[in-house]
Amino acid sequence: MTSPALSPEEMLRYSRHFTLPGVGVEGQRKLAASRVLIVGLGGLGSPVSLYLAAAGVGTLGLAEFDQVELHNLQRQVIHDTASVGTSKLQSAAGKLRALNPHVRLELHPEGVTAANILGLFAGYDVIVDGTDNFPVRYLNNDAAVLARKPLVYGSILQFEGQCSVFAPYLGGPCYRCLFPKMPGPGEVPNCAEAGVFGALCAMIGGMQVMETLKLLLGVGEPLLGRLLVCDTLGATFRTLRLKRDPDCPCCGGSPSLLSLDPARYVFSCAVSETPHPSPTNTSAMPSETPEEIDVHAAQTLLSSAHPPLLLDVRETWENQTASIAGSVLIPLGELAARMGELPKDRPILIHCHHGGRSMRATQFLRAKGFEHSTNLAGGIHQWSLAIDPSVPRY
Repeated sequence: MTSPALSPEEMLRYSRHFTLPGVGVEGQRKLAASRVLIVGLGGLGSPVSLYLAAAGVGTLGLAEFDQVELHNLQRQVIHDTASVGTSKLQSAAGKLRALNPHVRLELHPEGVTAANILGLFAGYDVIVDGTDNFPVRYLNNDAAVLARKPLVYGSILQFEGQCSVFAPYLGGPCYRCLFPKMPGPGEVPNCAEAGVFGALCAMIGGMQVMETLKLLLGVGEPLLGRLLVCDTLGATFRTLRLKRDPDCPCCGGSPSLLSLDPARYVFSCAVSETPHPSPTNTSAMPSETPEEIDVHAAQTLLSSAHPPLLLDVRETWENQTASIAGSVLIPLGELAARMGELPKDRPILIHCHHGGRSMRATQFLRAKGFEHSTNLAGGIHQWSLAIDPSVPRY
């Protein structure tokens, strides 16, 4: 592709790039001809999109389906208070157009799915992963391997972040080489449960921008086969060497993952909204009391003449932020010591934020003889979405 000429206004706008070794005017023209897809416009996608637009990347694809919520603003700096309740995609697009009108935006309001992702990836030079859940990370990885596109990875949690570039076709490993198996429900806390320091998003997002620009310009040494780990509390950076797994089902010598089956990418950061089979300890889980119900069934039970005890196993600050009327708070970490406060002759309906912690509480209580314990699938978040919008989402 022929690199476009730069206008006088663009020459002035990007002048600080022109004296940089490996960039110059020709490098800037190369950026103007480049196409980058950003998946997710949250904590990482916010700084990534702002700085790639400011750098003059010619076309930015934005894949996002969510809306702006008030709790996003602590870290998702591309959005503002006035955009709460509106589309993240439109909120971000307005800011990016105001920042740099020379950048072309391609909006993908459906986000990425197993059905559309290969077609999307085919149209871009670099893919930046700004997502915050495991199923989409694995989907992004698998599609990038199949499409032979470099995937710039970033991850944040509490005070620590990670960054790498996954591109097996360039000789490096893929995400599955580092994390072969997707975590099960509740095994790994998400940012809503464990928290994330807002400024960390800027640090890791900035590293993702640097890796993207290095790939587009062909300068420096990308993080291929290396994982950068940042610990902000200790103010330390470590670079870990990553090896490609020869038996990786995605990028190994004899890969078995040759297509994108939607069933492979089920959401695992929260418990499914639909009931699923009980674990093996069936003696503590009578069939007449389901292990899990959805919010609509829960609403019916809570409105009945003999409602279950509604147990909230979140932390105190979460309960103070949002609660369901009539719930009893016993944080999960205190549950073992406070079991005596719970009735064994009354059904117990247990909820947390998204359903992971409450599922662990349900299984624990059933094993301890509280046979009529049931998990609320989707937690208070799903309750707010489907039953009572007055309950704040956080």
